[in-house]
Amino acid sequence: MNPLNSATVESAVDLSAADESEKRPESPAQNSEPQRLLFKKSSRTCQLMGVRIRSIGAYIPLRVVTNGELEAQYGFEAGWIKKRTGIQERRYAAPDEGTSDLAVKAARRVIAKSNIDSADIDLLLVATFTPDFTCPSTACLVQEKLGLDAPAVDLQAACSGFMYALATGAQFIATGNSKLALIVGADVNSRIVEPDDQGTAPLFGDAGGAVLLERGTPEQGLLCYQLGADGAGGCMLDRPVGGTLRPATPALIAEGQHFLKMDGRNVFKWAIQVVTETIEQILTKADVGVDDVKLFVLHQANIRIIDHAMKVLNIPPEKVFNNLDRVGNTSAASIPVAMDEAYEQGLIEPGDLVLMCGFGAGLTWGTGLFRW
Repeated sequence: MNPLNSATVESAVDLSAADESEKRPESPAQNSEPQRLLFKKSSRTCQLMGVRIRSIGAYIPLRVVTNGELEAQYGFEAGWIKKRTGIQERRYAAPDEGTSDLAVKAARRVIAKSNIDSADIDLLLVATFTPDFTCPSTACLVQEKLGLDAPAVDLQAACSGFMYALATGAQFIATGNSKLALIVGADVNSRIVEPDDQGTAPLFGDAGGAVLLERGTPEQGLLCYQLGADGAGGCMLDRPVGGTLRPATPALIAEGQHFLKMDGRNVFKWAIQVVTETIEQILTKADVGVDDVKLFVLHQANIRIIDHAMKVLNIPPEKVFNNLDRVGNTSAASIPVAMDEAYEQGLIEPGDLVLMCGFGAGLTWGTGLFRW
């Protein structure tokens, strides 16, 4: 595998960001902090073998929201969404559907595919940053709806959430403290974006995805993985209001401060850099070349991020799975939804190496090379 050329990465970042949307106004909480654009790297990687993905399933809501619909409703520039993101349509949850409902529907599909008794599930982890409530956890709601006898907890790492939950669940399996773990990624992003924010709202859709983990052969599992965080960049993608530091008030809600805010230009720069750096590092540490990997499944955030990163890493397009154009950015559901579709198309088979990479708010990232 050719080593990554840092100058090439910087060039790709500069060119790609040149025509990105203007930087959003800083919230009051951000004004006191100097802007920090450097990617905080990490050299730490881990390995966790003897874990198998028994089955995978997903649920995508029925309502299709096209670019044309958003352009007509909110006056967005015609063609802007497709040109800047690669997204043509996304799905929105029904008014009576919450994150727990999407998670349950995805879970029921993965259970049905696996031909197991749900009573055997002994661990439930739900990755989400759009919970039904602050408390109880979404995982507890899912546990009740599925009738599981299992501990249940939410993990919050935004668009990296599924990778964090996958690695966490794999620890339980590998140590023998869980025999069958249900790992879910689900988000209802349409409820936390400001509808008329052209730079943010069109990017996101709603969905749920799930996998069942169990003990596998010594050759199966996470050949190499990395979980990383850079909290100094948290202000680039945040919800300023609604927590204990800045509780929601009528005035702040009227200003739309409870909606998701994104510094699109700098998130774009960071995403290109983190994806290229972490994938290159995982492949190098695992002593695996691009040709050895059957499929690359990246978080479906923006097709330009994916395309630029793959170009820098010399990864051919046919090895990269994308469904962004049809579902948009579904946050924690993004990777399992894409993998479910790839598996159903026969693109993933036992023994294959699949590289998954999630990245998002926090800032966080999670990348893993998984032997199926």
